[in-house]
Amino acid sequence: MKFDIHIGMRNSSPKRKPYQKQYSRHNSESYFRDKQIKKTIILASCGILYAAASSFTGFTSLDIFLGIPHGLYWMVKNFLPSTQTLSVFPVIMSTLLHTVVIAISATTLAALTSFFAALAGSHTTGGFLPIRMLIAGISSFFRNIPLPAWAILLLLSFGQSNAAGFFALFFLTTGHLTRNFIEVIDNHAGSSYTALESAGVPYLAIIFHGVLPNTLPLFISWLLYAIETNVRDSALIGILTGTGIGFLFNLYFKSFRYSEAGFIICILMLTVLCIDFISNTIRRILL
Repeated sequence: MKFDIHIGMRNSSPKRKPYQKQYSRHNSESYFRDKQIKKTIILASCGILYAAASSFTGFTSLDIFLGIPHGLYWMVKNFLPSTQTLSVFPVIMSTLLHTVVIAISATTLAALTSFFAALAGSHTTGGFLPIRMLIAGISSFFRNIPLPAWAILLLLSFGQSNAAGFFALFFLTTGHLTRNFIEVIDNHAGSSYTALESAGVPYLAIIFHGVLPNTLPLFISWLLYAIETNVRDSALIGILTGTGIGFLFNLYFKSFRYSEAGFIICILMLTVLCIDFISNTIRRILL
């Protein structure tokens, strides 16, 4: 309790309260001003980078708006399927089915390999640090090489065959899924693994009864996502390796049979949409 020294009366209000309010108001104004300055600097930097890139390449946004109508008109005129394209429908479906099967088989084998690699490379279930570092390095190497580079390298090794596309999808998918599976195990199975290990449960029993029940739905979700991606990417691999639906599209396109090439694009798009619908349905059931 404070009293005035001279008259002995109670001082009911602190002397620094107005200054504290002024100081708080000054801090809030300074915070919003600094935030606005940072936002302005970021936007100005993006504008400067865009202007520099446009002047260096000779490309402007006006080219996009002027080129879109012409491109759409040419695409509708040439790539729109006609009744004559129905004659190649059996060949397209047979080749597409073959490509989808290869993509699914490569993805499934990659998911199985990634599961065992994730068990050994995870901080939760992995044992030795050198093994974890080796698995992290190999998976990083696999996923950081672009898919076209994998296709070209394997084309030189295996020639024009389905093996080149299969292994290109396998290596890239293994790198991505290994990293994702390791994160899933560390984030969702750590407490279960620790509890069962403290109770003296054997390692395999912990994996089957502690790790898998917590992580299997997420593993399946990542597997379905990888299948969707690889079915789309299989067309690009076919163009590069000369196999599958990509090779057939490239053949029709270079032969100026644009209606057949457009028919392949439509069928491939419908196939990817069907796979996406099925995988989303399965994910909703599991998650």
